Amino acid sequence: MTDLILPDDQVHRGHDTRIVLVVLDGLGGLPHADAGGRTELEAARTPNLDALADRSSLGMIDPVGPGITPGSGPGHLSLFGYDPTKYIIGRGVLSALGVGIDLHAGDLAARLNLATFDEKGLVADRRAGRPSDTQGRRVVDKLNSSLRQPEGFEVSLTHEKEHRVVLLVRGEGLGAELTDTDPLEEGVPDLDCRATAPGSERSAEIVRDFLAQAREILADEPALNGFLARGFATYERIPTLQERFGLSAVALAKYPMYRGVAKLVGMEVPAIPLNVEQTVALYQKNGPARAFSFLHFKDTDTKGHDGDFDGKVDAIEEIDALLPRILDTEPDVLMVTGDHSTPAVYKEHSWHAVPVLLASRWARPTGGGFGESACRRGDLGRFRGTDLMALALAHAGRLVKFGA
Repeated sequence: MTDLILPDDQVHRGHDTRIVLVVLDGLGGLPHADAGGRTELEAARTPNLDALADRSSLGMIDPVGPGITPGSGPGHLSLFGYDPTKYIIGRGVLSALGVGIDLHAGDLAARLNLATFDEKGLVADRRAGRPSDTQGRRVVDKLNSSLRQPEGFEVSLTHEKEHRVVLLVRGEGLGAELTDTDPLEEGVPDLDCRATAPGSERSAEIVRDFLAQAREILADEPALNGFLARGFATYERIPTLQERFGLSAVALAKYPMYRGVAKLVGMEVPAIPLNVEQTVALYQKNGPARAFSFLHFKDTDTKGHDGDFDGKVDAIEEIDALLPRILDTEPDVLMVTGDHSTPAVYKEHSWHAVPVLLASRWARPTGGGFGESACRRGDLGRFRGTDLMALALAHAGRLVKFGA
């Protein structure tokens, strides 16, 4: 896979057409015996999506490549037209951007779990009993006011949600080639943070010192008494959607990771929706003034991870019911897809291609409703995720002819 590369003079700068990308996280599924061999999308009652599909181009996307199981970050970068094998963006950076941290080039960020350690120093609960946001913020404030700062560096914490916290280290010469400390199981010690490349030794020292200080400062806490760290990453700026494609863009997403990847590519993130309905309401308020709108819905992925086939069906149906409100804004191009597949029968992200629908006045309709079977027969065929943006730009009249 390569970046979507378009010569600067091939993109209509200042064109006034609008593109909307609706992402049902983990949309792709697998046949389920109890549903007559249908996938979640095929089993769902989706009159609005089916009607739209019958006048749209359909296809299947490989977000990263055939046989590759994508994470959510790479999956979304691909949909935005960025080669995820070129832009290796660590989860720590995405989480930091998602909680509103203004990152500087070279900053080191990581995802932290508040955890419970027993008297032997073993991990008793990797998520510290899922504390309330109030409890999590209290502990973060306690640490930020008590940490001894390493000479020449600044270490700070930002609470994300419940047990989730973002670590930021700022200073010169930081590397992110570090091992995670989360053992991914309980009843064992946490792992040592080690540098896996010569340029990351100082980073490892700083992280180890921070984790030790945290255990010391939180020693009187019965449950929230330490951290597990993972997803280390350093921040480097990448070209924005405005710079590459002339698109002013807005993102409506509830969870920090998805707001983070949107900010990474220069999208405005005006508010945090509380639920599915509010995501659409915020789009109706903010989207029509932007050239590109990204709407993210998480429950399809969550139910897939839970192995809840019926729950994933319900999540799809909930979004289908709201689709007319998106269509009422009359976007020139509307795409509906996922960043990866999370089949309920598999309970994890998988490598299976993801169904995609592209509606515009220039579409070649396939018919048959919106589902994996219909999309496999669609005129778009099976293609790489980075090419979706080129198709969107073309259908929106934002590309000129290439060559003489």
